[in-house]
Amino acid sequence: MAVSLYTSRIVLNTLGASDFGLYNVVGGIVTLFAFINATMATSTQRFLNFEKGTNNVLKLQKIFGTSLYIHTIIATAVFIFAETFGLWFLNAKLNIPGDRMVAANWVFQFSVLTFVASITTVPYYAAIIANEKMSAFAYISILEVVLKLVIVYCLQLFLFDKLILYAILMFAVTFIIRMIYKGYSKKQFAECQSKMTRDKELFKMMMSFSSWTVLSSLSIVLKNQGISIILNLFFGTVVNAAQGIAVQINNTVSGFAANFTQAVNPQIVKRYAAGETDSMTKLMLYSSKFAFFLILLISLPIIIETDAILKLWLKNVPEFTIIFVRLVLILSLVESFSSPLATAQGATGKVKTYHLTLSSLGLLNLPVSFALLHFGFQPYYTLLVSIVISSIIGIARVLFLRKSIGLSLRLFGRDVFLRAALVLLISLPIPLYLHSYMSRSLSHSFLICFVTGVMVILSVYFFGVRKDERLAFVRGIKNKLNRKATKNSLVS
Repeated sequence: MAVSLYTSRIVLNTLGASDFGLYNVVGGIVTLFAFINATMATSTQRFLNFEKGTNNVLKLQKIFGTSLYIHTIIATAVFIFAETFGLWFLNAKLNIPGDRMVAANWVFQFSVLTFVASITTVPYYAAIIANEKMSAFAYISILEVVLKLVIVYCLQLFLFDKLILYAILMFAVTFIIRMIYKGYSKKQFAECQSKMTRDKELFKMMMSFSSWTVLSSLSIVLKNQGISIILNLFFGTVVNAAQGIAVQINNTVSGFAANFTQAVNPQIVKRYAAGETDSMTKLMLYSSKFAFFLILLISLPIIIETDAILKLWLKNVPEFTIIFVRLVLILSLVESFSSPLATAQGATGKVKTYHLTLSSLGLLNLPVSFALLHFGFQPYYTLLVSIVISSIIGIARVLFLRKSIGLSLRLFGRDVFLRAALVLLISLPIPLYLHSYMSRSLSHSFLICFVTGVMVILSVYFFGVRKDERLAFVRGIKNKLNRKATKNSLVS
């Protein structure tokens, strides 16, 4: 997270606000890869998890081979669409300075290649998560961040057009990570030894499930990139730079919690497959709540001290960046519950109406945002629209789970929503008081961030979890300390 924020700062300063905004609108789809990969991996992961309990290696290989085939089809379709309609739209409609059109086309081409490489990585990524090899997932993720740090060094080392060079290097990093995922999976998992296959029955079953997952992923891409394009049409690349900074911060913060839910999601699927619905529901509620707490722990200090943090982090802060950052982090808090709920719904296999409904709601962002900007509203109103629509989508997720697994609305409201709201309300007063009455200085900003983090942790411990969860946590800490003490005494 620290390296990601540092690299974002250097990239902005190296490219400049206009080119950074240009990359965000033309190649910004790259920033959605982490989310899209996780979403699209759900289908492969679900089928692999269901078969893990049977130890049927042949069936697992068929599932993986069919998944490779499906994702190759998706990658091909995306490539054709991008190289036809996408290329026309880039050159005919976007608000790009004339002297940067050549660079914009280079960025577009390498962004498309990056996207295709990322999609074809999904089956290998899903296999690692399905097998719960979280250490491998962590090491590869850390390597990816380090490689992006190397990109920052290269940008300052070479005299080549820095925007084009940035797009090329981002593709190179994605391709390297793809080959590592592929090599590790083939070496470690028997099911990944299979080549691309098309089992008709499996293809039909997985394509049916995947198509609705892909629909949701595409609606998210269209929503996010659509907003970038609309902002570009109305305000130009400088506002895209402000949005790009906000997206970078949000991806970093939400990724912190996403890795937690990524580790939990396979267990949700496995428990449903084993018929342990009550256990699955308990884990789903617990992980939804803690995803919110993790994002709150990181985002609340940033929301309160946005101005000071951005001035420290960036040399030049583009207009609208502060309000964009605050609103996008609030949006991240609203959406923090979604991953475990979506995994639980996916585990049931009842996804057609679910994804159609949620995708339709999500796509309302574009026409509503366009209408508001057309009538003269400020650019940050696009995020206010997203917050409202995401809240409605969150309610829809819970209602679908009520129907599919019998989730109690009272239980969700009491154990998740009310506890999350209580933690937020208790965490706010002291930091807000300090922010209002303390003088503006770097030391005071650090103090406020520290106090905010402490208040969140204390609020979670005393009000965010039930008594049995608190006791289990304390017991777990004691057991770890006892094991460490025993190990040290044996060594001595």
